[in-house]
Amino acid sequence: MISRIDLRGAASSEAGVDRDLLPRAELDVEAALEKVRPICEDVHHRGTAALIDYAERFDGVKIDRVRVPAAAITKALEELDPAVRAALEESIRRARIVHREQRRTDTTVQVVPGGTVTERWVPVQRVGLYVPGGRSVYPSSVIMNVVPAQEAGVGSMAVSSPPQAAFGGLPHPTILAACALLGIDEVYAAGGAQAVAMFAYGTEECRPVNMVTGPGNIWVAAAKRLLKGRIGIDAEAGPTEIAILADATADPVHVAADLISQAEHDPLAASVLVTDSEELATAVEKELETQVAMTRHVEDRIVPALGGRQSGIVLVDSVDHGLAVVDAYGAEHLEIQTADAAAVAARVRNAGAIFVGPYAPVSLGDYAAGSNHVLPTGGCACHSSGLSVQSFLRGIHVVDYTREALAEVAGHVVTLAEAEDLPAHGAAVKARFAEGELDKHSDWKVPESK
Repeated sequence: MISRIDLRGAASSEAGVDRDLLPRAELDVEAALEKVRPICEDVHHRGTAALIDYAERFDGVKIDRVRVPAAAITKALEELDPAVRAALEESIRRARIVHREQRRTDTTVQVVPGGTVTERWVPVQRVGLYVPGGRSVYPSSVIMNVVPAQEAGVGSMAVSSPPQAAFGGLPHPTILAACALLGIDEVYAAGGAQAVAMFAYGTEECRPVNMVTGPGNIWVAAAKRLLKGRIGIDAEAGPTEIAILADATADPVHVAADLISQAEHDPLAASVLVTDSEELATAVEKELETQVAMTRHVEDRIVPALGGRQSGIVLVDSVDHGLAVVDAYGAEHLEIQTADAAAVAARVRNAGAIFVGPYAPVSLGDYAAGSNHVLPTGGCACHSSGLSVQSFLRGIHVVDYTREALAEVAGHVVTLAEAEDLPAHGAAVKARFAEGELDKHSDWKVPESK
């Protein structure tokens, strides 16, 4: 059901573990670009009419408008199962606790008397938040997108999720209910690359946005890559992935359950166990057989995900060796199930999110830990972060110098301008002072422009 990769005794290079030896899904976003390009151009030129056509073509449903009526959002909340509502409200509450503390404050530094630099943190003006709606329904992704944007102070937010034939061309009602709980009344029934294009270019119904965030399939990722620059993006998220670093102290029941929990997302989902215990590996393989037989989505998702080249059990020499492997892998979700798990987790450098010990499964982070589950995939955790309040903020430097403070440093500015053969830069400083006025601020005369 799941393959083994034996790295025991393998020598690491100076650069670390060879990433090509590790399991990874094949995701050719570059190839998908040429398929989404005409879709995005079509939405650019035809707007709502194109979105309506793509809803019929890709989602199998005829719609006459893309924006979801306010009454449908209200109705979805009114008809929501009370237990689901309570769970969503608790998820929102915990996410707000965490994300509220991420808000940055402006800082002002006095460089010299009369000269300050202030870093102002300004939220993006308008964002498009994408919520997938393919094999599963993800109201939790509404929360993970909206809460950090709200806590950042974003003034205008729009949510888009694919239209569902089962619900008359509207997004899933639980997604609409989650929007209602968060006070979001601008929602669109559009999915895939066409939704990203709608946000980027705008249509008759939807004003263009400055930034698009949220997970999606390869077509969403490709559209993000294509339109990046016109819009800001969070990341090109691919199929979900979990890596578990475990030793002989780990419970194979827990490990197998957590591997399956990610495999049930998608046949391309990655489930990776890294362990120095061959006994644990064998026990987990047996548990997978037992637990998979007792769950749903077996043939269409779990079995192909666990059996794919993106999943596997990686045998290593030690926990230290395992740390090198998981750092090279850069997992979206990384569980540490070892002795002294907190100390081991503290040594990890590359992961979207880290889950410490036997009672912090990835499922907790998906819904109710308070953390964000929109995380970098495909090894991007080696250089990128998950979605947070900071994702929606821009740092702007505000430079405020008095005449005297500028005079004190003018000589250096002019010298560096001359060194870079940009004399007009220096002249822009000297133009603010009378001839010879700058000489008293330096032991040497300011050089003339050439």
